[in-house]
Amino acid sequence: MNLEAAFERFPNLKSDDFVLKKIEDHHLDGIFEIYNNDNVFEYCGIIPKHNKDTVKNMIGHFERDYNKRSRVKWGIFANNDVDQLLGIIEAFDFNQKVNMVTIGYFLAESHWGKGVATEAVKILLEFLLMDVNINRIQAAVMPLNENSKKVLLKNGFIKEGMLRQAALWAGKGIVDLEMYSILREDYIK
Repeated sequence: MNLEAAFERFPNLKSDDFVLKKIEDHHLDGIFEIYNNDNVFEYCGIIPKHNKDTVKNMIGHFERDYNKRSRVKWGIFANNDVDQLLGIIEAFDFNQKVNMVTIGYFLAESHWGKGVATEAVKILLEFLLMDVNINRIQAAVMPLNENSKKVLLKNGFIKEGMLRQAALWAGKGIVDLEMYSILREDYIK
C-alpha cells in the first residue's frame, strides 16, 4: 500500500466528465444541501445535519481526518462546473496489514439516477488500485439500498454476503449489512 499517493498532498482525480477534489469552505451551500436532506441518509449510518453552522464545522473535520491519514473525503464535481457539488465520495479504514480500504459515497438528491455515483466510484477505483496499490476495496450496504448495490456491481464489485446485525449505525441502531468487494486481480482482468 502506497499511502503517500493518498496523503502526501490531496489527490485531485479526473475523468472526462467529473473531478474528485478537496471540499473547501466555499462549498458550504452544496455540503449543506446534502447533509440537510433526510432522504440522502436513509440507508447510511449518518445522521442528517439541519444546522448550517454544524455543517460548516464538518468541513474542518474533513481536513483533520485527512491530516491524520485516516480518511480522504472528496467532493464530486462536474468538469463543466467545478463549483457545484454533486456529492461526496470517501476512502477510509485504511488497513495496511491486509492492504484494504473501505469506500462510501452519497449524492445530492437532485443528482440521483444520472450515473454520477457510478462514474465517481470508477474514478476512485482506478486511483486506489493503481496508484495507492490497494489490494481489496470494500463497501458495506444496507440491504434495501438497491441503487448503491447497482453502482458497485456496475464497477465490478462482487457481493460477498450478508453481515447479520453486524454494525451499530447512527440513527439506525444495529443493522444488517451486505458486503461488496473488488480485488486488484478482479480489476486488472
